[in-house]
Amino acid sequence: MMHRFKSRLSTWIAAASVTMAVCAMVVISAQAQTKEPIKIGFSMALTGPLGPNGNQALLGMHIWEEETNAKGGLLGRPVKLVFYDDQSNPSTVPGIYTKLLDVDKVDLVLGPYATNMIAPAMPIVIQKKKVFISLFGLAVNSEFHYPNYFSSLPSGQTPKTTFTEGLFQVAAAQNPKPQTIALAAADAEFSKNSCDGARENAKKFGFKVVYDKTYPPSTTDFSPVVRGIQASKAEIVVVCSYPLDSVGMVLAAHEIGLKPKVFGGAMVGLQATVFKTKLGPALNGIINYETWVPEDKLMFPQTKAFFEKYQSRAPALKIDPLGYYLGGWGNAYIDILGQAVEGAKSLDDGKIADYIRSHTFKTVMGDIKFGKDGEWAKARWMQVQYHDIKQGAGLETWKGMSYQTVLSPPELATGKAIYPYEKAAN
Repeated sequence: MMHRFKSRLSTWIAAASVTMAVCAMVVISAQAQTKEPIKIGFSMALTGPLGPNGNQALLGMHIWEEETNAKGGLLGRPVKLVFYDDQSNPSTVPGIYTKLLDVDKVDLVLGPYATNMIAPAMPIVIQKKKVFISLFGLAVNSEFHYPNYFSSLPSGQTPKTTFTEGLFQVAAAQNPKPQTIALAAADAEFSKNSCDGARENAKKFGFKVVYDKTYPPSTTDFSPVVRGIQASKAEIVVVCSYPLDSVGMVLAAHEIGLKPKVFGGAMVGLQATVFKTKLGPALNGIINYETWVPEDKLMFPQTKAFFEKYQSRAPALKIDPLGYYLGGWGNAYIDILGQAVEGAKSLDDGKIADYIRSHTFKTVMGDIKFGKDGEWAKARWMQVQYHDIKQGAGLETWKGMSYQTVLSPPELATGKAIYPYEKAAN
């Protein structure tokens, strides 16, 4: 009898403890919600060519906002995102950040998505001495050397060359080794930075540049560009482009019958589900960069749970259904800011920046540590090759790894390159 009483008493005590803990969490959360929110301001490409990627990032950020507030916020205060659509247009960015800081009086800022949008925001945040974590900015701080800048892009300490290095490694490993290369880039910040890196790689790996031209960002007909590349008879073709350029270049190359031995490079947009669906088999053989793929080695503890939540919400929002390119990174870069605020126990930008410089952050995209100029201390950049894509390929194809092989870095490689390009393109 006494034994059963003790057993019941233990159960009651345990239940009471759980109830008290839950009540305490509710009280803490309720207290946080009654305080003035911490406002985090940023611009995001929600319309225009970068919109398919920017909307992924925004959902990832909203998931972080909800989860953070459910845990009581930051420093005992709720968090609130304050953002504006920059329309994928760099000219809108300075006005947005001026409004965020001078009119909205946000406590903290985050960078926009994409190099071309991040660069025009830099003078404003530097003047205000704000911490600035950017989302996929290529070597933006190489000119400013701003100490409170941090880049959420896994390109490491040599970002310009890292972007295309894997492609050059593949080309250099072939026997016989190809000798000539063509470079095509938009006349814009990102494309020029990545093409600068490609020129350095060409010199490093011993390739002769036989075509090196830029085209206006407003270009819609890429046939003349592709015909110029074709006339050069380059064995390697590297394209540095933004989404609509990338799609236009791939379609023009496919229609004209461009058949170099290696084709790819730094083409933004091919990672998004909408563009993969549009291009389908025209992607076969292309070697392009990636920042994350659904491979077991990259499924970190929080990653699977995040993408399950993202993918459950994306259809209703009519945005990228997978979120592989920017959904996770949107969550990660705001999470770094949140962890730093909690770690520094302050909203002082100087203290937050000091904390970011000296700590490693665990995120849904893995561990992140920063080095010189706010770039990643160590790169985790991938080059993948598309292959075996059939006409009408849909979500189940893009959700997995059957259509892409990771070629570099060696520790993440899932196979060897199909060479030459036309062997996979057929």
